[in-house]
Amino acid sequence: MTAGVVIHNVKETKMLLEQHIEELRLELNASVDAVERRDLELELELARAELSVIIAEQEGQVSAEPPF
Repeated sequence: MTAGVVIHNVKETKMLLEQHIEELRLELNASVDAVERRDLELELELARAELSVIIAEQEGQVSAEPPF
């Protein structure tokens, strides 16, 4: 796989995650059911964490390579 393809995939993944986060925020704001809200909050937290990792990898703050 070439570097250009990897960069494109990372950018695409980042954009999709940002869109997913926005959709989850909108769903959370519209939700009145406590169980649904808890599920949405958890999914939103996971999506934000995944986006943070991608950003940190892009900025060179963490390595995308496995430690072994």
